[in-house]
Amino acid sequence: MDHVDQILAQWHQERPDLDVDAMGTLGRIQRLSRHVLREMEDTFSRFGLNRASFDVLATLRRLGPPYALSPGDLMAWTMVTSGTMTHRIDQLEKAGFVERIRNPQDGRGFLISLTPRGLEIINEAVTAHVQTQARLVAGLTKKQRAQMDELLRVFLARLEGGE
Repeated sequence: MDHVDQILAQWHQERPDLDVDAMGTLGRIQRLSRHVLREMEDTFSRFGLNRASFDVLATLRRLGPPYALSPGDLMAWTMVTSGTMTHRIDQLEKAGFVERIRNPQDGRGFLISLTPRGLEIINEAVTAHVQTQARLVAGLTKKQRAQMDELLRVFLARLEGGE
């Protein structure tokens, strides 16, 4: 029995009229999320980053050269509001990780681009991030991870309106 099973047993005793099975599933996901987020934040902080700044830098990096996007495209990829994105860009610019450059295809607009320092930091941070993720799932076999991925994919599709 894990901690969630103990909670469910208490509810079964106190409220046998309720089906609390979903509480178990969601409780485990919530507990898992807290552990994972804490570990990832620890990894990001080693590079002077947090989850939000890592997300922006990783988005620019994974799309390949020239490591630049319009603010609107960056917002779409990271799924945050305009105000939130502006704040993140300002903070990353102050740290010297990104710069605003003129958009060569639209003279009125600009792009957010990784600086050489930003590229160096995100390359180091993403390597450590992947190592952290591998360590976190090391207790599961490849088959178990594939099963979990499929179940989570189905669950997310229902919640996000996918197929």
